Amino acid sequence: MDRQYQALPFDELGEGAGFRRPTQPQAARVTLESPALEVMTDLARTSPATIRPQAPVEGAHHFMLSRGVRLLLVADERETVLGVLTATDVLGEKAMRVAMERGIKRGELTVGDLMTPARQVEALPLAEVEGARVGHVLETLRQAGRQHALVVDYEITPPRRLIDAPVKRTMVHGIFSTSQVARQLGVSLQSVGEVALTFSAIEAALGR
Repeated sequence: MDRQYQALPFDELGEGAGFRRPTQPQAARVTLESPALEVMTDLARTSPATIRPQAPVEGAHHFMLSRGVRLLLVADERETVLGVLTATDVLGEKAMRVAMERGIKRGELTVGDLMTPARQVEALPLAEVEGARVGHVLETLRQAGRQHALVVDYEITPPRRLIDAPVKRTMVHGIFSTSQVARQLGVSLQSVGEVALTFSAIEAALGR
């Protein structure tokens, strides 16, 4: 090398160090007419909150609190999405019902016991979302009675042999959350719980 480079100085890591994670840029204020993509958590820019199905439910709840989210993608070691787990699943009546049905204590439940399996999860195609507005997203969530919606696109893997067909795999591209949409609309929600109350609060704040 023509140029001489000096070694960089080291500092000690020390005990109690943490580590950084990707973060979304600060969410911009939007209106109902803003592009829907402006209120979507884009997984190409921020890592999703994921958890294994064998994890204890209490651990999942603490993880949600630490990440500031109310939905976790349940995935295996190959990063295949097995389902979703929401705060409502953990804190609502579902946990007690499943525990009673299985004859175990609530604290013995795992994520896999409470998650909604992937085959039962409906998702919005990215192609539809790209031309939509924030108002479309809110109305979609309201009619579905949900706090969240996944957005998916597709990954095409070329065939290994000429006689094989390409493999099309669904990929979770983003997540919509009513609490995130509300924040970007400038609506303060005292608590995020019952779906109907959440949308009533948003509509009241927007004067609809």
